[in-house]
Amino acid sequence: MDIELFDYDLPHELIAQTPLEKRDTSRLMVLHKPTGAVEHKHFYDILDYLKPGDVIVRNNTKVIPARLFGTKEETNAHVEVLLLKNTHDDVWECLCGNAKKIKEGSVISFGDGRLKAKCLEVRDEGIRVMEMIYDGIFYEVLDQLGIMPLPPYIKEKLDDPDRYNTVYAKVEGSAAAPTAGLHFTPELFEKVRAKGVEVLDVTLHVGLGTFRPVKVENVFEHHMHSEYYEIDEEVANKLNKAKSEGRRIIAVGTTSCRTLESNIKKYGKFTPTHENTSIFIYPGYTFEGIDALITNFHLPKSTLIMLVSALAGRENILNAYNIAVKEKYRFFSFGDAMFIDNE
Repeated sequence: MDIELFDYDLPHELIAQTPLEKRDTSRLMVLHKPTGAVEHKHFYDILDYLKPGDVIVRNNTKVIPARLFGTKEETNAHVEVLLLKNTHDDVWECLCGNAKKIKEGSVISFGDGRLKAKCLEVRDEGIRVMEMIYDGIFYEVLDQLGIMPLPPYIKEKLDDPDRYNTVYAKVEGSAAAPTAGLHFTPELFEKVRAKGVEVLDVTLHVGLGTFRPVKVENVFEHHMHSEYYEIDEEVANKLNKAKSEGRRIIAVGTTSCRTLESNIKKYGKFTPTHENTSIFIYPGYTFEGIDALITNFHLPKSTLIMLVSALAGRENILNAYNIAVKEKYRFFSFGDAMFIDNE
């Protein structure tokens, strides 16, 4: 499958650089999957498309200040480190700038030595496995030394770091935000619940698997990096009950979608677990976990545009994206939203 099938033209000025003042006032394109028809709304209008009995599943991961700038102890060379995944204890999988300088045994110092990272293993694509060495509580040290890992296409400074987290972010560990959830406010969730819609939380810590660009011409040759996810017993039971009763499961974002699809594909039903997933969803995939999806507008030639193409149909998605460009929607992390409705 050719990567060019998932390309579209996007004027640079449509890439949102800052979040809107009010989260739920972003625009919302409603894409009706059966017909490909689109409607233009605001995000708070999502209420009109939800029904009593629906289940909304959101990813409660919290973005950490995962971007660190330090120096290599042996040479004082400047090194940038992005924390990707906590594999166990104080050991992290990291993406390193100037990665060739980081060999096994190299030590990077941050904040005058308040935090050090020792390289335990060298992997491909700039990945290093590193042990974090510090005194005190790791996330408190990280709050002092790290910065929010905004995507490279965002050039503006983020005045309020909390705006790169959802209002329900809870479990620390992500290197990027599950951006579809950025549109929700606590007040909007109150209205969602008042309508008889159930809201459930899962956790997937966003890492390279979600945001790594596709660099191969043949989609099937793309390597998905694994990401850690959790589903607890209560949530699994409620999801299975909803399935058995024929109620819709609506994922907030591609990360929630990948969590649910990974789980049900592996176990045949929703099952409590904490493990890694490297699921790669592209056209031809049969969805078993979700019925509808709230999402943002994604980068050309990305795994995320492939996922939404698998759900709604590639022609429907590319047509909707071209309309979004014409109507000057705001794109990517701080941009506008899309609801892929199954009705």
